Amino acid sequence: MLIRDIEKFLRRTGMPETKFGRLAVRDPRLVVDLRNGREPRRRTIMRVEHFMNKYIAKGGETQHVL
Repeated sequence: MLIRDIEKFLRRTGMPETKFGRLAVRDPRLVVDLRNGREPRRRTIMRVEHFMNKYIAKGGETQHVL
């Protein structure tokens, strides 16, 4: 499920949910909407997964919120 993967990513990176939505798909409400039951299109899922994979591959997972 996409929202679970996003939640793990957010915890792992410390990235704010609105920043994630903006960077991944240019939608700062993405995470909130998914939490509230929004069903993403296949294209959105693919864009989000690509963004998370690319971010982690570039070493972005080392960022943590204190």
